[in-house]
Order: sequence, then structure tokens, then C-alpha cells
Amino acid sequence: MGEFERWESRYAPESYLFGTAANAFLVRQKPILPKVGRALSVADGEGRNGVWLAEQGLDVVSMDFSTTAQAKARALAASRGVTITTQAVDLSNWTWPVDAFDVIVVIFAQPLDATTLFAGIGRALKPGGLLLIEGYPPKQLDYGTGGPSDIERLYTREQLEAGFAGFTDVRIDEYDAEIYEGDGHGGISALIDLVATK
Repeated sequence: MGEFERWESRYAPESYLFGTAANAFLVRQKPILPKVGRALSVADGEGRNGVWLAEQGLDVVSMDFSTTAQAKARALAASRGVTITTQAVDLSNWTWPVDAFDVIVVIFAQPLDATTLFAGIGRALKPGGLLLIEGYPPKQLDYGTGGPSDIERLYTREQLEAGFAGFTDVRIDEYDAEIYEGDGHGGISALIDLVATK
């Protein structure tokens, strides 16, 4: 089974795999979010983070390669009284727009090629734009409470520092926390967060 089929299968049930509440790290960044502007939520799945960003007044593009997940994202937005734009994208061959977004959010994306992902983010974020990333570092393999088992799809501090070396106000935090996000993520987890400005 390929990656697309695997995720389509995971998102097929009526329930929301990672719940409908926004990611806790993202919610903690509310004070630094712009009040208006365009936001891109990368690998947004069933829309929990994109919908939350729309609730903050942003014009949101919710991107994922699972069309099943995107249908659920649109339904979630409608149930919350907000509008998002969904876009079916395969990150491995997407042409990122230039200076198109005021905010880019990447929550637990599992890129096949992080270097390409980071370059695309740098291209698409406007100067002065806000970048928010939360992912799993290699330590997460010890816990096994979510995320990929392929170490190449996990983030390291060094990788993030290199990928966003040209950004300002870069803050990277590594820590363990209990997270409960639907049936997809649960229990003690190793996390790595990045907050930066282009």
C-alpha cells in the first residue's frame, strides 16, 4: 500500500483521527498571530488546525494530499461557521508560490524530503511572515506514541537551524509532553517546536 492509500484508509472512518481541537503548540502561539492575512496549513489532514486559524480571522488554505481528509476539513469548517480553502497537494512535486502567505503552519508533517519542504516554505512565506512548526525528533522513536517510524521523517534541531538559517527570531524548543489528539496521537511524546520570522 502506498502513502496516499495508507492515509486515505486512516482518514476513512467518520471520526476524526487526530480529533477536532487544534494542536496545543499552535494554540499557544495565538498572541503572535497576525490579526488578518493569508495562512497556509501544510499537511492539514482533517482540518483541525486550519479551521482554528480561520476562527482567528485568517484567510486559510488547508493543504493535504488526502481528498478524504479534505472533505472532512470542509465539513469541520462548516460546522464551526468558518470558511477554508482546501487544496489537494502532493508536496513532492508541488510548485510553491512566491511570497504568498503571512503565516505558514506545519504540524506533524512527515515529509519524504525535509530539505525540499523547508525550501518551499521559505519561498512561499512573505518577508516578515510567521513560521510555526511542530514535529517529532528522533527521541520519539523510544516512545512510539505517534509519528513515523522512519527516522528520516523526524526533525532535528540541526536540520531546522540549517533549513531556516536566513530567518530571524528563530526559537527552537525540544521537550517531552503528554499529548492526546484523537486516536492518532496519545501519551508521552518527544516534541520539537520552531517559531521563526522570515
